[in-house]
Amino acid sequence: MSQRTLRLTVEYDGTNYVGWQRQADGVSIQGLLEEALEPFEGEPLTVHGAGRTDAGVHALAQVASVRTRTLHDVRTLRRALNAVLPTDVRVVSVDDARPEFHARFDAVSKTYAYRIANAPVVSAFEHRFVWHVPGALNVEAMDQGAQALLGRHDFAAFQSSGRDVHTTERTILSITVGPERGQSGVRPGSDQGQPPLVIRVTGDGFLRHMVRSIAGTLVDVGLGRWQPSEVGRILAGRDRSRAGRAAPASGLFLVRVDYV
Repeated sequence: MSQRTLRLTVEYDGTNYVGWQRQADGVSIQGLLEEALEPFEGEPLTVHGAGRTDAGVHALAQVASVRTRTLHDVRTLRRALNAVLPTDVRVVSVDDARPEFHARFDAVSKTYAYRIANAPVVSAFEHRFVWHVPGALNVEAMDQGAQALLGRHDFAAFQSSGRDVHTTERTILSITVGPERGQSGVRPGSDQGQPPLVIRVTGDGFLRHMVRSIAGTLVDVGLGRWQPSEVGRILAGRDRSRAGRAAPASGLFLVRVDYV
């Protein structure tokens, strides 16, 4: 029986999971999808994700690919997968892809958003999806500092250890800091009804904890601990100890994966 390649778009609340990648201990998103697909295949198979999100990180549109022999149509597959997956993991779409499609290797860019609740009180409905920073932030200074990261650079200063890579050079295609768009009215738990602050970054690839380390560094700029010009010096120094701490996983979302 011939194989086909499926492209899955998946969203998940990563709070209760060890991340995308299957691990010896703990529940992963990859593992859940593989277990859900196995009855259709009759044997174990491997699901490849576009980005290996870490423990506690969320996704609005993670892309995955899998080679399978199942003959079920894509609508039936989506319905069946969502029937067995936990409710905090949803398969948004299933599509037939070209045979050689690979979710990770064919991706040309990824977009992440880091959400910050910059208010005295964080909403009880938001705390799983933001970093609560109650101190006043200078958003203009944060955005100014972020622009030093644009382009191709060695991002060793913003990489956490624990994952082998051939090079620490990456290209940031765009980065912005500003209020979350599309929000209006009073938000529960906020005495000002203000939307979260979002650091949105698009790049051709990311190192382990890179976006979270950038977020932690920019928050230090926003709190006045560093001048915006310090971000460029930290980048050039390639010394992880000089950058800010990695921001909590709760605020990070994989928003989009782009392909040619």
